[in-house]
Amino acid sequence: MAESSNTATTVSLTPEQFERLYLSSPSNKIRDVRATFGNPTPLAILGLVMSLTPLSCDLMGWRGAGVLGAASTGVYYFAGGLLMIVSGLLEFFLGNTFQFILFCGYGSFWLSLGATLTPYFGAYEHYSADATNAAAGLSSVGFNASFGFYLVFMAVFSFLACICALRTNLCYTLLEFFVFLFFALLAAAFFRIADDGSNAKNVQTASGAFGFVASIFGWYFFFALTLVSVNFPITLPVIDLSGLGSGSSKSEKSPALPEAPATNGHHDKETV
Repeated sequence: MAESSNTATTVSLTPEQFERLYLSSPSNKIRDVRATFGNPTPLAILGLVMSLTPLSCDLMGWRGAGVLGAASTGVYYFAGGLLMIVSGLLEFFLGNTFQFILFCGYGSFWLSLGATLTPYFGAYEHYSADATNAAAGLSSVGFNASFGFYLVFMAVFSFLACICALRTNLCYTLLEFFVFLFFALLAAAFFRIADDGSNAKNVQTASGAFGFVASIFGWYFFFALTLVSVNFPITLPVIDLSGLGSGSSKSEKSPALPEAPATNGHHDKETV
C-alpha cells in the first residue's frame, strides 16, 4: 500500500499471510498487481453459492420447487456464470492458474445450464415429440441421457479439482468433495429418468442434499475470505493444508487460505 503524506498508517502482511489471502505465493512479478487490485476469489465463491444453494433446494423439492430451478435461469447467467467467469479471468491476470481454471470451469457450467433451460436455444425442444409442447422434451429419454453425460464429466472435473484442493485448505477441499458428489448423483438421476424413472426422484433429492452441504461450506468459506478482506479482528478457521506433502516445485508453494493480516509493520513483513 503506498504511503500518503497525510497518514502514517499501513497494513502489513507476512509472506505467509499474503499467500493465504490471495490463495497463492507472493511472487515478486505480480505483487504490484495484487497491491493495485482487489482479491477476486470471494466474488467467485459468491457466484457459486448464489447459484448452487437455490438449485440444491429445487432438487430437494422444498416448498414445491423443481424443474432444475428453471425460475432461477437468470441467476445461473448473472450470478453463477458472470461472477465466476469474471473472477476466473481476474485470477488469470494475478497469475493464479488453479483458480483461473476452476472458476471459469464452473462459470461455464452455470452459463450452459442457463442456456439449456432457455427456450430460445431449443436444447430440449429438439427432443419433444410434440411440436406444440417444447417442454415435453425435458422428460424425454434422449435429452436426459445426453445431459446426463455432461454432468458425468462435470463430476470428473470436480473430482480432479478436489484432489488439487488438498493443497489449499480443508474447507475448500470439502466444498469440492461435496460438489463432486452433487454432480455424480445428479448425473445418476438423469440416467434413471432416461431409463425407467425408478428411484430418480430419490437420487435427485440426494443430489440436492449434497449440493446443499457443499453450499454450507461455500458460505462459510466466503465469509472467512470476506472477514480477511476487511481485516476483521475475528477470523474463521479453514485449516490450512498447503504444507501437506512437498510440492513438485521448490520455487512456488501451493495455494493456501486466509488469516487476518497484521496491522503493525516489522522489518520481516511485506507492506502491501
